[in-house]
Amino acid sequence: MAIPYPLKDAYRLTAEEVIQIIRTDRSTGLSQREALKRIKIFGPNSYQTRRQKSWRLILAEQFTGPIVYLLIFGAAISLYFKDMLDAVAIASVILINAFIGFVMELQARSSMNALKKMDVTITRVIRDGQLLNIPSEQLVPGDVMKLEAGDIVPADGRLIELHQLQCDEASLTGESFPAVKQAGEIVGDAPLGDRHNMVFKGTSVVNGNATAVVTGTGAATELGTITSLVESSPETATPLDKKLNGLSRKLIGITLAMTGVFAVTGVIQGKKALLIIETSIALAVAAIPEGLPIVATVALSHGMLLMARRNAIVKKLSAVETLGSTSVILTDKTGTLTENTISADTFVFPEETIRIGITDKVSFLHHGETQNSSENLEKLLLAGYLCNNAVATKSGPDDGEKHYSGDPVEIALLKLANAAKLNTAELSKAYQRIGEVPFSSDIMMMGTLHRNPTGYFVAAKGSVEHLLQKCSRVQLGPVIHKLDETRRSQILQQSADMADDGLRVLAFAYKAGLEKNDESSFFNDLVYLGMMGFLDPPRMDIRAAITACRNAGIKVVMITGDHPRTALHIARKVGLIDEHDKNVITGKELPQTEDLTDEWKQRILSTAVFARTSPKQKLDIAVIFQKSGQIVAMTGDGINDAPALKKADVSIAMGMRGTDVAKETASIILKDDSFTSIAEAVSHGREIFRNIQKFVIYLLSCNLSEIFIVTILGIITPASTLLPLQILFLNMLTDIFPALALGLGTGDKTVMQGGPRDPKKDIVTDRTWLVIALYAAVMTLSVTIAVLYCRYLITDDSQLLNNTAFVTLTFGQLFHVFNMSSLRSDPVCNEITLNKFVWLALLLCAAIVVLVFNVEQLRLVLSLSILPFKIWLVSIIASLLPLLTIQSCRLIAANRKKKS
Repeated sequence: MAIPYPLKDAYRLTAEEVIQIIRTDRSTGLSQREALKRIKIFGPNSYQTRRQKSWRLILAEQFTGPIVYLLIFGAAISLYFKDMLDAVAIASVILINAFIGFVMELQARSSMNALKKMDVTITRVIRDGQLLNIPSEQLVPGDVMKLEAGDIVPADGRLIELHQLQCDEASLTGESFPAVKQAGEIVGDAPLGDRHNMVFKGTSVVNGNATAVVTGTGAATELGTITSLVESSPETATPLDKKLNGLSRKLIGITLAMTGVFAVTGVIQGKKALLIIETSIALAVAAIPEGLPIVATVALSHGMLLMARRNAIVKKLSAVETLGSTSVILTDKTGTLTENTISADTFVFPEETIRIGITDKVSFLHHGETQNSSENLEKLLLAGYLCNNAVATKSGPDDGEKHYSGDPVEIALLKLANAAKLNTAELSKAYQRIGEVPFSSDIMMMGTLHRNPTGYFVAAKGSVEHLLQKCSRVQLGPVIHKLDETRRSQILQQSADMADDGLRVLAFAYKAGLEKNDESSFFNDLVYLGMMGFLDPPRMDIRAAITACRNAGIKVVMITGDHPRTALHIARKVGLIDEHDKNVITGKELPQTEDLTDEWKQRILSTAVFARTSPKQKLDIAVIFQKSGQIVAMTGDGINDAPALKKADVSIAMGMRGTDVAKETASIILKDDSFTSIAEAVSHGREIFRNIQKFVIYLLSCNLSEIFIVTILGIITPASTLLPLQILFLNMLTDIFPALALGLGTGDKTVMQGGPRDPKKDIVTDRTWLVIALYAAVMTLSVTIAVLYCRYLITDDSQLLNNTAFVTLTFGQLFHVFNMSSLRSDPVCNEITLNKFVWLALLLCAAIVVLVFNVEQLRLVLSLSILPFKIWLVSIIASLLPLLTIQSCRLIAANRKKKS
C-alpha cells in the first residue's frame, strides 16, 4: 500500500493515526533498509530548483527591446554604406547599455540559493531503535526526529511527544509570539499559524523539546511550496520599462512615416536614389535617441545613491522609478509596522487598568476611576521577576547594555522589572528559589517556590482561565478578599476584552507567609493579582509615515499571518484604520483564485487588513491589486513573503530582520526596517520620475527637430541638409550631457502632496506630444530661417549652409534645456537655472563645439569649415529664438491666467 505523501492533513489526525498511515514506529522509527527505499521514492530532503540562466543568456537578453533593435538597425545601415564612425558610435552606446544591464542581472542570480541556507546539516532521528545523527538531506517521510531548543526544524512533522515546546514561526507565518505546541489533533481546517501540533521546515525551536514524525520533506514541505511559488512567479516588467519600450515603438513609427514622406517627395522631384538613401539614413539616425538608455540608467543610478542615504538599498535600477509610481503598498506587520519585540502593554487589575509606556523607566497612564492598585502592581512586578527563567547578561565588564535570552514573554517581564528599577540582584538573594512547577501545554501555568526571611513565597503566572482555578483570594489594593464567582466572571470578561484588543494575556498570582516548605501543594490557594497584556508594539514613527502616504494618494494594506484581533489592534494604533473599523479578511475566508467573484474582488480592494494569510494568498492579493490597474509595492521580511515580493511591481525587504530569501528576492532593501523610509523613498522615486519625464521631453523635442530639419531642408535645399555623422554627434553631445543634468536635478519638493500618476499613462502623453512637436517646430523654424537668411544674403556655398544649420541647431538645443522648467516656476530662478549640473553641461558642450571647429581632423570628420563671423552671429541669434519664443508664450499665458 502506497504511503499518502505529502500528508497535508496530518494536523487533523491523532498521533497514532499518523504513525499508522505513514507506516513507522514511535519507539524504533524506520529501519535503515526502509529509509533507503523511501529516499529513492520521495527523493532527498532538498529543493530541486530550476536551472538558472546562463551568463550567456543573460548577456543575450540585454540586446533585446525596441530601442536596442532601432540602434542595431542604425549601426547596420551605417556599416552597409561604409560609414564606420557612425557604426562605431552607435555600437558603443549599445555595448555600454548592455554591460550595465548585464551586471545588474547577475545580482539576482543567487535569489534561490538563499533557500538552501535554511537547511541544517545534521538531524537526530531514531532508526532501528537507535538515536542517530544523519545529514538532514537523508530525512524521509516516516522518520522519527528529535528536536531541542536551538534546533532549526529540518522537515515538516507531526508532533507525537513534547515538553514545553515553543517554535519561532515568524518567518513562515508572520506570528509575533512563539507558537506554543500541543500534541492533540485539530478538528476541521486550520491555517498554518494555528496548526499547533505540527512543526515546519526552516522554523526554529526556542523552548522545550519534542519528538515528531516526518510528514513532508524537500519540495513537499510548506517551505518547499514557497520555493516553487517563488520560482514559478514571473517577474513583472516595471512601468518604466513598459513606457520606454512603448516610446521606442512610437519613434519607429515616426521615423518610417517621415522617411516615407521624404522618399516620395524625392522621387517626385527627380532626386538621385543615392541622395534619397543617404538622407533616409540621416532621418533614421535623427530619430534614434542614442542617449536615452545611458541617461536613464545614470539618472536611476544617481537615485540609487541618494536613496541609499535614506536607508534604502536599491538592487534593481528600474525599482527607483517604479517606487515613485506606487499606488498601493502591501506591508507586513511584524518587524515593519511593529518593533518585532514582545513588550508589556497593559496592566489590568481588579479595580483599575493601566497602560504602560517604557523608556528608561516605567511610566503609567491611568484610565480607572481609582488609583489604589499600587500594592497589586508591586507584587505583580515581583511575581513576574521571580516566576521567570529568562537570563540577562552583559557581554563585558564595561558593556552597559544587557543581552537577554529565554522565552520572549519572560524577557519582556525581565525588561519590565529592570525598567521599574527593581533591585533584581537583592531580590534574587532575598527570594531563593527552592521549587518550580514548569510551564506545560497541559496545565498552561508556571509556579515557583522561594525562601525568604519571613517564610516561604510563591509566584505564579499562566493563562487566566487556568490560573484562576488555583486562586481562592484576590488582592484589592492593600486588602485581600475572597475570590467569589462574580469577581471570577468579571476577570474572565476583562481577559476576553484584552484578547479582542489583540493582546496576549497572562495572569499573575502569589502566596506569601508560608511557614513550611510544602513543595507538593504550594501551587494552590493563591492570591490573584491581575493580568498583563503583551504586544509586539508599533513603531513610534509609523503613524506619520502612513499619513504621508495617505496624503499622497497611496493606499496602505497590512497582510499578515498573525491573529486577526492582533492585526486589527496594530492597524488602529498606527492609524491604518480608524478606531471603530472592524473590517478584516482572514485567509480562511478568502476563496480560491478561480472562485473569486467580482464582489469578492471589490471587497479585497477595499480592505486594509488581511490576517492569517498563507504565502499563496499574499501572492493572490498582490495580483488582484495589479489587475485592477494599481502599481503595487510589497514589503516583507519572512520566507512566506518571497512569492509576493517577486510578483510585486517593486519589492521591499527588511535589511535588519529580513530572511536571506526575502532580501535576495526583493529589489529594494531597507537598512533600518522602517516604514518611514518607504515613504521617503516613494517621495524620491516621484522626484526621479519627473526628472526622467523632463529629459525624455528634452530628448524627443531635440530629435524630432532633427527629423523635421532633415526633411524640410532635404526638400528646400538638399545640399545643405544635416549629414548622418553630424546628427549622431549632436545626439551624443546634446542628448547626453544636458539630458543627464536634467536627470540629476533635485526635483519638486511638493511631490507627496498629490496622488500617484495614472499608471496607464505613458511617460509622454498625447498633450505632451503636442508640446514636444511645438518645441521641435520652433527649433526647426529657427534653423530654417538661419539657413535661408545666409543663403540669400551671405553665401550660397552648400557646406557653409550645412554648417550654419549645424551650429544653429547645436546651440538651439543647448539653450532649449531652460524650457524644461515647470510651467508655474519663475522664468529666472527655477529648478533648471538652480541646477549646477545644467550649467556644467552647457559649458562642457560649448567647449566641445569650439574644440571641434578648431581641430582640423575633427572638422574634416564632421564636414565642417572655418565659418565667417557673420554666419556665427546669425547662427547664435537664431539659436536663441526657441528659448525667447517659448518663454514669451509662457509669460503671456501666465498673465492671462492671472487676469482671468
